[in-house]
Amino acid sequence: MKSISQSKAVAGRGGSPLKAMTRFVGAENLSLIIALILLVALIASQTPFFFAPRNLMNIGMNLSVVGLLGVGMTIVIVSGALDISVGSIAGVASVVSAILVTYAGTVAGGIFAGILAGAALGVVNAAIISYLRVNAVVATLAALSAYRGLAFLIAPEGRPIGVLDQNFALLGSGRVFETAGFPGIPISLILLLVIAFIGHFVMSSTVFGRSVYSMGGNPAAARLAGINLTRMKFYIFTISGALAGLAGVLVTARTSSGQPASGTQGLELEAITAVFLGGAILAGGKGTIFGTMLAVVLLATLSNGMNLLGIPTFYQLVAKGFLLVVAVAIGQWRMARSERAQALAAGGHRGIAP
Repeated sequence: MKSISQSKAVAGRGGSPLKAMTRFVGAENLSLIIALILLVALIASQTPFFFAPRNLMNIGMNLSVVGLLGVGMTIVIVSGALDISVGSIAGVASVVSAILVTYAGTVAGGIFAGILAGAALGVVNAAIISYLRVNAVVATLAALSAYRGLAFLIAPEGRPIGVLDQNFALLGSGRVFETAGFPGIPISLILLLVIAFIGHFVMSSTVFGRSVYSMGGNPAAARLAGINLTRMKFYIFTISGALAGLAGVLVTARTSSGQPASGTQGLELEAITAVFLGGAILAGGKGTIFGTMLAVVLLATLSNGMNLLGIPTFYQLVAKGFLLVVAVAIGQWRMARSERAQALAAGGHRGIAP
């Protein structure tokens, strides 16, 4: 009897490999991985250039900017808010970093100034939301327009600023481990992986991360638990702004010019799409950095594949908009299903027939 019960316990713990993988990765993330595999198979069947080392390197470079925005956006959305201004913040940071590198001749100063500018604008967003009691969507929508205008005001005559410093360009287009047969790993991709790992650790293993989830899941309970919601909003939007600033610095380094709008316009849509595709919900309290990174890879692969197949850009915009609607709809459906399950469980516990 003892051996039989032990074998059942082992089987219960192990289960099928698919169930074990689902528990480890998460149901939402597993579906993203399957979708990514199918998308790669479809694109590779239509063009022989997809798996070319240089094309894979280009995908890594392209997803770095959106990935950085996605990390910050994940924290914002999990907290129950939304930041639509990150693309415009990246534009301001792009111009600020270009000015410092070109006119002051300091690469480190340009990088630091871009990140600082993004963080400062994030603080402005938090102040508008916290002290003026403006809804986060409305506040950051207004900021999107205001910061885009600010980027043009800062740029001399509203024009892009050329950046010729090769050391600065390495941040956006430099590679490591480059050999004759291997194009190397983009520095920007390594930077994204480091920041994503830090973000994942913070959100999953620290008091700050648990507080963010509490804010999104139940703000009233979080306040009663002693969490200072106003202070947390400042932290969250400052982090989002700083990462948007770093993304703007990468845009400048990669394009060798400070761009007030070109190169950063529309980035907020891609970042928000990635976060919702990664399993976050509009109400907050749910979402992971890992899921967002998978979604960023999926979106970058989709864009790259459509470019390889010669599909016009406006079709790509339609596809991204459609993905955003689908991601939000799936999130709302999952939330409604969870609420129904909780209601049924509560009714059964009280002896009420469903």
